[in-house]
Amino acid sequence: MYRPAQFREDDPSVLDAFVTAHPLGALVTSGADGLIANHIPMQLTRTADGVRLRGHIARANDLWKTVAPASRVVVLFGGAQRYITPSWYPTKQATGEVVPTWNYCVVHAHGAIRFFDDREELHALVTVLTDHHEASRKRPWAVGDAPAPYIDGMLRAIVGFDIAVDRLEGKFKASQNRNPADRDGVAQGMLADGVDTATREELVRQR
Repeated sequence: MYRPAQFREDDPSVLDAFVTAHPLGALVTSGADGLIANHIPMQLTRTADGVRLRGHIARANDLWKTVAPASRVVVLFGGAQRYITPSWYPTKQATGEVVPTWNYCVVHAHGAIRFFDDREELHALVTVLTDHHEASRKRPWAVGDAPAPYIDGMLRAIVGFDIAVDRLEGKFKASQNRNPADRDGVAQGMLADGVDTATREELVRQR
């Protein structure tokens, strides 16, 4: 990925937080039919053993059959994105030397993939994923809330995957190349357009 220095992000804590906030990744693999992309929610973990991405696909999805073990893959995580009009820059009034652009934030994860269908490993995976996404709810749903035979049937219908990540690349194109007045103009322009605080903070950053 092309990453000019002002937009490059390599801080592990920032990258991990971004993937956690935007867990739906586009898993890109290469097989006999060429490049294939599947959009899958994943969980990132970082331990002494390294960075892992884990998720699952439908057993009916042939991906787990067509992608060779330990194949190289890339996962694309996208965050906030928005068109930026030159009209928001005070520089427009001062010199007129401005053009439109697009602000966006993405993280790419590169690594080797492993598929698995062990019942216990799958059960542990879906439990962790469910508990994570239900944690903020007043009455969280848990895997154990469903009848055990039903869960067993659901587990037989999926295949898990584990990606050993060896490279995380972040690109946060968020007006870092503009002067403070122009950055503030972008933030105020998005506010006037009704853009929420979290999106504004993601799309307008200092160097």
